[in-house]
Amino acid sequence: MGISVVINTYNASKHLRDVLESVKSFDEIVVCDMESTDDTLEIAQEYGCKVATFEKGNYNIVEPARNFAIAQASEPWILVVDADELVTPELREYLYAKIAQPDCPAGLYLSRKNYFMGRFMHGRYPDTILRFFKKEGTHWPPVVHCAPVIDGPVMRVPRNQKELALIHLANDTVADILRKTNDYTRNEVQKRKNREVGMLSLMFRPFSRFFKAYVMKGGFRDGKPGFILAVLDAYYLFVALAKVTEYKENEQNGR
Repeated sequence: MGISVVINTYNASKHLRDVLESVKSFDEIVVCDMESTDDTLEIAQEYGCKVATFEKGNYNIVEPARNFAIAQASEPWILVVDADELVTPELREYLYAKIAQPDCPAGLYLSRKNYFMGRFMHGRYPDTILRFFKKEGTHWPPVVHCAPVIDGPVMRVPRNQKELALIHLANDTVADILRKTNDYTRNEVQKRKNREVGMLSLMFRPFSRFFKAYVMKGGFRDGKPGFILAVLDAYYLFVALAKVTEYKENEQNGR
């Protein structure tokens, strides 16, 4: 029973060596590249990765390439890692021990440590993501921020054991977050367009997200950066809901 690490890339050389160093002891590393123009492919080849190419086209998100990337893997278990995430030795050992058990679930939610303004963000932890699963019976919808659809039971890696969390190396600036907010929320419309967005949702759901991150998850412990990030997280949700509302209004008015 082996594990393939699958990494989707596009001009990902900034952190790629560190990422590949953290996963080099897995059975296989598959790098699915969306026509990078930097030295991403050279780094992948340097580490002996299996390299596949997915035509970038007009995509500004990675999800359309996920299924293609997973299909290139040879092992029955898949660990999806972004090109700016590190896998700890403790997490590797945990995953191999888990798949050796007869009652291993078909998928595992992992935690992720996020950083902002150079420090770990309590308000973003555990940032739970479904990234480990059996290859057979899994499908990844081509929609931004969607989780894979897994045929079988799914469990969570213990979130109180922070050594088992992925380490997210990206340390986005405020400008980066604002740019991604506009890009990603454009794609969120397709995911949310069939949901009703009322005035109460517009008013209270962003505030609820801020309260959860800043108060309930302890973002207040992160000083001013924690407050700023909680506000930006709430703003992301507000923009997503506003764009869904705009889409529905235009549809009703025949635009």
